[in-house]
Amino acid sequence: MDCHIYGVPKLKTIKIFLLTAFFFLSINVHASALPRKPSSSSDSPQINSNSVLVALLDSRYTELAELVEKALLLPTLEDAVGKHNITIFAPRNVALERDIDPEFKRFLLEPGNLRSLQTLLLFHIIPNRIGSGEWPAGLAGNPTHSTLSNDGLSLASKGSGVKTVDAAAVVHPDAVVRPDGVIHGIERLLIPRCVEEDFNRRRSLRSISAVLPEGAPEVDPRTHRLKKLVSVPAGAPPVLPIYDALAPGPSLAPAPAPGPGGPSGHFDGESQVKDFIQTLLHYGGYNELADILVNLTSLATEMGRLVSEGYVLTVLAPNDEAMAKLTTDQLSEPGAPEQIMYYHLVPEYQTEESMYNSVRRFGKVRYDTLRLPHKVMAQEADGSVKFGEADGSAYLFDPDIYTDGRISVQGIDGVLFPPEAKDTEPETKTSRPAKVIISKSRRGKLMEDDEGMYASPAGFV
Repeated sequence: MDCHIYGVPKLKTIKIFLLTAFFFLSINVHASALPRKPSSSSDSPQINSNSVLVALLDSRYTELAELVEKALLLPTLEDAVGKHNITIFAPRNVALERDIDPEFKRFLLEPGNLRSLQTLLLFHIIPNRIGSGEWPAGLAGNPTHSTLSNDGLSLASKGSGVKTVDAAAVVHPDAVVRPDGVIHGIERLLIPRCVEEDFNRRRSLRSISAVLPEGAPEVDPRTHRLKKLVSVPAGAPPVLPIYDALAPGPSLAPAPAPGPGGPSGHFDGESQVKDFIQTLLHYGGYNELADILVNLTSLATEMGRLVSEGYVLTVLAPNDEAMAKLTTDQLSEPGAPEQIMYYHLVPEYQTEESMYNSVRRFGKVRYDTLRLPHKVMAQEADGSVKFGEADGSAYLFDPDIYTDGRISVQGIDGVLFPPEAKDTEPETKTSRPAKVIISKSRRGKLMEDDEGMYASPAGFV
């Protein structure tokens, strides 16, 4: 049967049928997709007010809830609650306030140890619901449950009926019960082995306390070699001073010291410098310093090379408020930003504790800087460390912003400048003529006194 519309060409008739068929096909496809649209499954789970996570934030375990917020774990826990029920072992507030080691707590709250804090908190959460009635009886079996930190927790019950999690006793079983989880109160903090090892490693690096800065070894200025050969074990810091590593010529630069990281057995200085600059940006208030190190100068690359060769550095970092006081003349001269920053780089690894103990024990301490031959003077003031003298001084404002054993960053509230050279010319003083006293003989003294009695005083003439 020939379908033809009068008044319309045959080719246009075919086009009309094709468009009509495509229109009805698209309507059917759209209609078939409509029932699947209001599906309850979504990528981002919604947390209601009856969730165990909301109950944790509003519970008596305020210290744990505060640590969860500081560790930026709320999105991770919301995702875990949306997928399955969870069991939270919440330490008492006393365990996190007074029973915990102050040095360990300070380690957890440092910006550079955020990953350790997250691992510690996730170690207290099991992605499975375990109520008090589901606790294993006795010590037999001692089942291990995997936590959100991929570490295992052992649950057991003693003969007296006390339930335990690893070595911590459960003091409030089923303290909070919600449809998507349960919270058990425990007597103390649970510490995974990886976090404990990380803390011990950092503490061993800080074991140096109250140590006077050591001078650089004696180097022949003509050959840039040590006058006395010293045997250096593998992994030890370089023997040559850091100033020789800053030599412009490649023939004068020392050989890199062996270290644990990198494909060639050297330290990965570039990653460490990048890490501490990112820590400055996340810490806040030190954006100007990071901009100078990365954009205005090549000091970030230079510092990475020094750390890769085995050297250590302490950065006295002025905050943004102090950097804003610098004038255009101080920064416009060629090499001025580099010279300012070199005076804030100490070729030693010093922490707030070691510097404060040094100034407490030895009074005024002068630290070498990368700006030869100037040194920065430190002394105790108002329970802190004060750098510099007189008007150009700065206080240790934000201690231990970044400490990794190779680079230490200490925030100060001022920009330091080396003291100006004093004028060595002798001062010209206006000297008055000395009064010459002539001793008179005693002979005729009485006669002179008698004459003075009859003479008229000069003031009455």
